Amino acid sequence: MLELSILGFLAEEPLHGYELKERIKALSGHVRPVSDGALYPAITRLIKAGKLDEHTEPGASAAPRRTLSLTGTGRADLLERLRHPKPVEISDQVRFNTVLTFLRHLPDRREQAAVLRRRLEFLDTPTSFFYDEGRPVRAEEAADLFREGMLRVARATGEAERTWLEEAIERLSRAESADSPATGP
Repeated sequence: MLELSILGFLAEEPLHGYELKERIKALSGHVRPVSDGALYPAITRLIKAGKLDEHTEPGASAAPRRTLSLTGTGRADLLERLRHPKPVEISDQVRFNTVLTFLRHLPDRREQAAVLRRRLEFLDTPTSFFYDEGRPVRAEEAADLFREGMLRVARATGEAERTWLEEAIERLSRAESADSPATGP
């Protein structure tokens, strides 16, 4: 997900490493903080793979600043990652939010809707944090107040997300229909 974040933010504009780190931290830092020990090796891998360009410019003080930008290869990789998120990027809320952050970069609304449909299918699969003999436990069946709270909040969040996903898919479908050339008799 770190590489997706790097590619996604650089698809929007060239950034210095520190600016990139701050944007990634703002996106998911409270849940999954990004360290220099993870960020800068990821940047180096992406540069070596030809997905990022780097150039140095004078800094505000004495130290030069590295500016990073996305290459055509990097943009193609970003689009491929957005078209085909890994299963964990669909099922994990934080990872899905990262995909969602950059999904607008996919130019095809059908592809955007397909990703949203995958998340909706995941949310529609019965699940729980807790199980009783292999059966998902519902909030009303929770053994204690705190597990009940977790399950009620998860259910409300899931319902809100399902509603938004259905609306977004519908809007993308309508926009796609409006963009399609009319077929005549």
